[in-house]
Amino acid sequence: MLTILGFVMIATFLVLIMTKKMSPIASLVLIPALFCVLVGQGGQLGDYVIKGVGDLAPTAAMLMFAIVYFGVMIDVGLFDPIVRGILRFCKADPMRIVVGTAVLAAIVSLDGDGSTTFMITVSAMYPLYKRLGMSRIVMTGVAATANGVMNTLPWGGPTARAATALKVDAGDVFVPMIPALGVGLLAVFFLAYVLGLRERKRLGVLTLDEALENGTTSETVLVKAGSGTSTTAGGGDSGKGGGTGTSKATGGTGGTSGGSGTDAADDAETSDDDGFQGLDPNRATLRPRLYWFNAGLTVALLTAMIMELMPIPVLFLLGAALALTVNYPNMAEQKARIAAHAENVLNVSGMVFAAAVFTGVLTGTGMVQHMADWLVGAIPDGMGPHMAIVTGVLSVPLTYFMSNDGFYFGVLPVLAEAGAAHGVSPLEIARASLVGQPLHMSSPLVPAVYVLVGMAKVEFGDHTKFTVKWAALTSLVVLAAGVLFGII
Repeated sequence: MLTILGFVMIATFLVLIMTKKMSPIASLVLIPALFCVLVGQGGQLGDYVIKGVGDLAPTAAMLMFAIVYFGVMIDVGLFDPIVRGILRFCKADPMRIVVGTAVLAAIVSLDGDGSTTFMITVSAMYPLYKRLGMSRIVMTGVAATANGVMNTLPWGGPTARAATALKVDAGDVFVPMIPALGVGLLAVFFLAYVLGLRERKRLGVLTLDEALENGTTSETVLVKAGSGTSTTAGGGDSGKGGGTGTSKATGGTGGTSGGSGTDAADDAETSDDDGFQGLDPNRATLRPRLYWFNAGLTVALLTAMIMELMPIPVLFLLGAALALTVNYPNMAEQKARIAAHAENVLNVSGMVFAAAVFTGVLTGTGMVQHMADWLVGAIPDGMGPHMAIVTGVLSVPLTYFMSNDGFYFGVLPVLAEAGAAHGVSPLEIARASLVGQPLHMSSPLVPAVYVLVGMAKVEFGDHTKFTVKWAALTSLVVLAAGVLFGII
């Protein structure tokens, strides 16, 4: 019964947020609370929630101060040269911009922290997408999938968890997987190229001056790749009836909407900010004389994170305090900067604590363990010699519906034991367990994804509908490459 209710609870949550019947925060809290009562453990709801909140409190603290820190870095102009450089290199070509998003997300992911990756990537790329009227869903989907592949770095978490759970060396797990992960990253770049071509076809290509001079704010926030349809906000560029529209965001002829274009009004979102803030050279918050201080502080902060000199929440707390004090010594200015980013802080931290209810109930009631046991028990005996491949396939849905801790410490040892009975090496099982990470980074149980969609001003349900299929495909590409190269 717990197995069935666990799957039903997750399905109910996903359906409600993807159909926009409930907000993510409300559904993360109310759905698990309801199911906790249904399984007859309503009296323990408080304990489960407190346990979940306690587990995620350090993450919430890290995100709060990281948002303030990177918000200040945006305010002072640290990322302006990056934005200008990318725009000049891409020449306002949507295809190059989408590929650039994937490359930037992959590079920044080297720090091993998804939240930092998304904050830097969105900070740099959001103004370009907004100004050119590009789909922000494409930006979040590409960034999340690229980060998911790179999340397998030994210091990123999953590899260390797999090695610890199976008592093997993390280097022995990761190094042989590099070719397969490289193929996965190339698949992400190819996906970015294809999605970028779609955006180019729809929007056209501008010169830099045209992009900067154009003041209209029409923008697409959802591209239904695969069906050939797109939904566009503002200016009446596309109606519910579909057909051909002209994109005002580019000042030229837009692509063809194609298909039915239904639900355009519901899926579209118009930004209130008309300015291209990432390139505004006159905003009062700029601190050009402190540019190298801020750059050095950011590099030092990321270095300290990688070297694990202190817990990440402490590093961002210190970094945010130092950045505010040096850049804005006046207390009124400090309060103004904190207030400017308060909405992002509240949205993201609120989402994290709401997710704590979901994870707390899922784990506390025993649903997640029953679900895992059922899946493992459903594996036919004849698949024993192929347990590495089975592990790779199972890692895709399981790491989406479970936390990494739950999968690697709860499920993986059981799979490894089943594989050992048929002569399958624990190293192969550990490598295969990394396959699901591209999809994992878009899981509703991953706090970083709320940073991504929050800063990009994208609905979580829209991001999920768009990204899941591409991320799952990327995971399967990694698995196929691993099998082809004899790694798995």
